[in-house]
Amino acid sequence: MHPSKVDRNRLVRLTDLPNVGMAFAGNFRLLGITEPQQLKGRCPFELYRDLCMKTGKSQDPCVIDVFMSVASFIEGNDAEPWWNFTEERKRMLGAGRVPK
Repeated sequence: MHPSKVDRNRLVRLTDLPNVGMAFAGNFRLLGITEPQQLKGRCPFELYRDLCMKTGKSQDPCVIDVFMSVASFIEGNDAEPWWNFTEERKRMLGAGRVPK
């Protein structure tokens, strides 16, 4: 869903989350996540790693940005476009500050 349309009081489906459409919701389902509340406390970099392992291929790094936007929102921050997290992801990866 586009971040401007997200309603924090109506988080029932994965597609109710910011930056998550039907296709991206499929990524969550591959990881065994079927509802937004299951994302509480999850690390975006670990989600990305697990998705790459499940699919057997490296995903586009922008997938991390979507995971970061969702994690931020679930933790109580405003809904933001996924691309607002690109620079932070690049900094964290460059500094080696991500889980292995």
